[in-house]
Amino acid sequence: MTTINTMGRRKTAKARATLKEGEGRVKVNKKPLSRYSEMEQLRMKEPLRIAADLSDEVDIDVTANGGGKMGQAEAARMAIARALVEYSDGDDLRQKMLDYDRYLLVEDFRRTETRKPSQSSKGARHKTQKSYR
Repeated sequence: MTTINTMGRRKTAKARATLKEGEGRVKVNKKPLSRYSEMEQLRMKEPLRIAADLSDEVDIDVTANGGGKMGQAEAARMAIARALVEYSDGDDLRQKMLDYDRYLLVEDFRRTETRKPSQSSKGARHKTQKSYR
């Protein structure tokens, strides 16, 4: 019996997926997918739809934390996709996922810019206005 552990990240959210042979059950934070909102469900089901018959052979358990609801959903989506690709051992599923959406397998590196010193707390590049110009 094979067990595969993968990880996905989106912004500050992180998700760890454990894939085992089974009947096609998917749980995120110990809850079935049906307990999540429709938009979150659609995001997390995308890699399962692409893998089609392969997803019916495995059970996937995902633990997500950090970030917001959609960040966690996207991190879980990436972890599920990576687990399915690793389980399939074929390059065709990997290519299918990359053609569908590159961010199923590749992490989005963008982060918020840090606030610079001696500037207001409103943002990274926000400066106080001057009226004497």
